[in-house]
Amino acid sequence: MKILPTCFDGHSIRRMFDETTESWWFSVIDVVQILTESKSAKRYWSDLKRKLAQEAGSEQPYEEIVRLKLTATDGKKRETDCAKTEPIKLWLAKVGYERMQEMADPALSLNRARQTWQQHGRSN
Repeated sequence: MKILPTCFDGHSIRRMFDETTESWWFSVIDVVQILTESKSAKRYWSDLKRKLAQEAGSEQPYEEIVRLKLTATDGKKRETDCAKTEPIKLWLAKVGYERMQEMADPALSLNRARQTWQQHGRSN
């Protein structure tokens, strides 16, 4: 695998290219930091993984996440969660589509809020 960092909107994103499968792997924490504009992306990702695991009833919230050794900010190579780009792109497209539908029909947004409310064990 080749490590080929890149930049997005002024932020560095660690990524690797697997030549055997011809697929890109991106550091989940780097992507989370950009999407959430969070100073504590590691904590955010850790909390999100725990929440997803509870909802899914398993330890690994997403089977396509792997741990790869990438260079950290201190220059040392450390294992970090990485994900392929295609599932992320599909998920972002799905979420974007759903939000656009909710903007056109606010009742959809209310229904989603009700489902989330009930998934947390709260009463109707």
